[in-house]
Amino acid sequence: MSQASAAPAALPPEGGAASAGAEVVVDHVSRRYGSVQALTDASLHASPGEMLAITGRSGSGKSTLLNLIGGLDQPSSGRVLIDGREVWREPGAPRHRRELVGFVFQQHFLLVNLTAAANIEVALIGSGMRRSERHQRALDLLAEVGLADRAEHLPAELSGGERQRVALARALANEPRLLLADEPTGAVDSATSQRILDLLAELRARRGMTLIIVSYDPQVGDQADRMLTVIDGVTPGAAGDELRPPSSPGAQT
Repeated sequence: MSQASAAPAALPPEGGAASAGAEVVVDHVSRRYGSVQALTDASLHASPGEMLAITGRSGSGKSTLLNLIGGLDQPSSGRVLIDGREVWREPGAPRHRRELVGFVFQQHFLLVNLTAAANIEVALIGSGMRRSERHQRALDLLAEVGLADRAEHLPAELSGGERQRVALARALANEPRLLLADEPTGAVDSATSQRILDLLAELRARRGMTLIIVSYDPQVGDQADRMLTVIDGVTPGAAGDELRPPSSPGAQT
């Protein structure tokens, strides 16, 4: 492991082959909020299907970097390329984000008055699916994360690990090619953390999606193909290894 008119759809560049996972390139981005320099100079490359871990001290800018990758924010300078395009600057950015990216956060952000299945169905509103199709999709996803018997349970009736698995199922609802996870194990115990990480790795392998995880958890580094450290808003070697893809997705370097 090394340190490391209508808008077109968010697909690989013209002439390129489609892939289950998205390619991500962050090219010398910075982000300033007023007088606060949250990110100074960050660069990375994630190959399609790769699992990349981003670590760093609190306040180093790693979550800011993840938000920029997912199009939740825009860089003050530099570029974020998904499959070779600055899709977050295109007119169809919201649609790209809905169709391309899934997000998992430290807090599950489930709607407390909705069942596990209904929480997933909410993410599918606007997808063009009929209500019955949305419900079946939710049931299928819950089965995929091992919660087939929890579909009609409210969040308060689920354990912390189960709530996080529902959140993960919700993130997969629109078949994302890029899954971004910000401290997904930060609110659970170590045993549950390992189960969630194993599940993330299994889903990544099964679906071929690109997975980028921000975490302090050393277990994440053990699972990832590569690890990148953010130090005071900078990714060391920003012009070097992080911009070069590994020999193959999933390869240790």
